[in-house]
Amino acid sequence: MFWTNLKRIIRTGLFNFWRDGTVTLASVLIMMVTLFVIAFLSFSSAILDTTLAELKNKIDVNVTFVTTAKEENILKIKDTLESLPEVLLVTYVSREEALATFKERHANDQSILTALDELGENPLGAVLNIRARDPSQYASVAGFLESDNAISSGGVSIIDNINYFQNKAAIDKLSRIITTADQLGLILTLFLAFISALISFNTIRLTIYLARDEISVMRLVGASTTYIQGPFVVVGVIYGVVAGLLTLVLLLPITYWLSGTTASFFVDFNIFTYYIRHFLEMALIILVSGILIGAFSSILAIRKYLKV
Repeated sequence: MFWTNLKRIIRTGLFNFWRDGTVTLASVLIMMVTLFVIAFLSFSSAILDTTLAELKNKIDVNVTFVTTAKEENILKIKDTLESLPEVLLVTYVSREEALATFKERHANDQSILTALDELGENPLGAVLNIRARDPSQYASVAGFLESDNAISSGGVSIIDNINYFQNKAAIDKLSRIITTADQLGLILTLFLAFISALISFNTIRLTIYLARDEISVMRLVGASTTYIQGPFVVVGVIYGVVAGLLTLVLLLPITYWLSGTTASFFVDFNIFTYYIRHFLEMALIILVSGILIGAFSSILAIRKYLKV
């Protein structure tokens, strides 16, 4: 009996889907708008994550040592820093490399090059470039360097300068931006998803309203609530699947058209490449979202507005 009723529900749902062509088309189009919003929320989240990751990679701390510091002492500090859980990467730049980089950066400034030649010696100290796992962790790294960990065997600190304190404002601002962006992204995603689902809900409610006479007859003959709801849930699921498939297909030319723009404005983020690489993930999100919105909207609409 169960399988017989299930077959009837599915058959009736399919019949209702094809019977009202105009309503079906409108419902699918509205559902597509909803799914496009969900898709572009996913793209926006990926763009934001990529941009913030790029900004994180540009933030670092340079520790400059006095010119008399021995390389072995500097390398000991480097090894100690690498053992810290907050530190992602430490790069050692010798005095000679620092001088070569400085000359290359000021290759067009003859006065600076002349001044270096007149000195007769390298005025630059070795440098450790430190990259933390998170911008908020640079404070603890700077505090570690200010402690007795950077003292040579002679009891004198060999650190000349830590540029964290010059960059502290920028690092703190980036940390706040990351935190705020994550919070706003979540709120915006939930809000737009709710609005989109509400639009789909109202469209499906209209479909059910048009079938109110049919529902009344079914109730009069003693049809169960599940049997009455079933075809409309099936229709809602079909709306979701069809709208999801059309959305996935249309996203191909749309993301291809937008790829150049996103690559130019968002640190080489190519939205078309991202879509192709994450197609299965996006397909799962869009199809499942369409099915859930269609099914739950049907259930809520028929319960609340037709008093089933």
